[in-house]
Amino acid sequence: MATTIKGPAIFLAQFAGDAAPFNTLPNITRWAADLGYKGVQIPTFVSSLFDLDKAAESQTYCDEVKGICAQSGVEITELSTHLQGQLVAVHPAYDSQFDAFAPTEVHGNPKARQEWAVDQMKKAAVASRNLGLDVSVSFTGSLAFPYIYPWPQRPAGLIEEAFAELARRWKPILDVYEDHGVDVAYEIHPCEDVFDGVTFEMFLEQLKGHKRCMINYDPSHFLLQQLDYLAFIDIYHERISAFHVKDAEFNPDGRQGVYSGYQSWENRAGRFRSLGDGQVDFAGIFSKLAKYNYDSWAVLEWECCLKHPEQGAAEGAPFIADHIIHVTEKAFDDFAGGSTDHAQIKKILGL
Repeated sequence: MATTIKGPAIFLAQFAGDAAPFNTLPNITRWAADLGYKGVQIPTFVSSLFDLDKAAESQTYCDEVKGICAQSGVEITELSTHLQGQLVAVHPAYDSQFDAFAPTEVHGNPKARQEWAVDQMKKAAVASRNLGLDVSVSFTGSLAFPYIYPWPQRPAGLIEEAFAELARRWKPILDVYEDHGVDVAYEIHPCEDVFDGVTFEMFLEQLKGHKRCMINYDPSHFLLQQLDYLAFIDIYHERISAFHVKDAEFNPDGRQGVYSGYQSWENRAGRFRSLGDGQVDFAGIFSKLAKYNYDSWAVLEWECCLKHPEQGAAEGAPFIADHIIHVTEKAFDDFAGGSTDHAQIKKILGL
């Protein structure tokens, strides 16, 4: 059955702040609705907008959250656990930087930090079901990414063991999501161990094809890797259950390429841009997703090295709305057709 993508929606993480209208869930959802958004993706790590612990314990609280959104005129698309998912697997090189994503009481204690993250992920499964959501979005975390370039030569078995350990950590979490009927759609992203199609397959193989291991499709990360992001949909469409609409551009020159020379975002060859300002072929993407009957949300994730976020948000809603294809339920040449006449068919074929 033909399906039409839902949207436009917006991921609230990049907009949350201390000042109105970005400081409370009622305020920020009204702001989003006023811009034309029909859905909001809620970051579970922004306490001013959402209390994950309470959501996992209280159906009443979840009903209140849904009511706030409905009163503003938007639906909840998914819960995001990007920061907690990141902390399920952290290479020691990043310990001090990633401590900032966790409560102060687990800083300097990687084991305690990981246990906190796993508990958060499991709570998000319960909270998602309490909210009536079938999909959540997250990161895999990373144990192997520091070794992405094979020099010095990687010890034999290092990558295999990293992915085996990643799966060992995620399998019990994904089992909880299965118990609650919720997908974990991983954003395939550089600096995560799962950063392209090959690494997703490696992860999925170690998970023995776990039903709840899904993809949050974000073409910006693929363009910056020079990966064919349209062919990616052809290959993995059955595993895509979430969609971040984010633009990017890649402008290599004689001085820098994919790795971008440690430059700031503004000075990199590969840069994130607001919708329509980059090079991503969104007409192609929306057509591919329509072809494969993607039936979930198109969610703006705003990250631009140049444009003000409020301008990017204002432009994002009409951009997405204009790209959503209302899928037809009949062929354009149906008017010229008719009922099947087997005698006529045999006559045409000379049978």
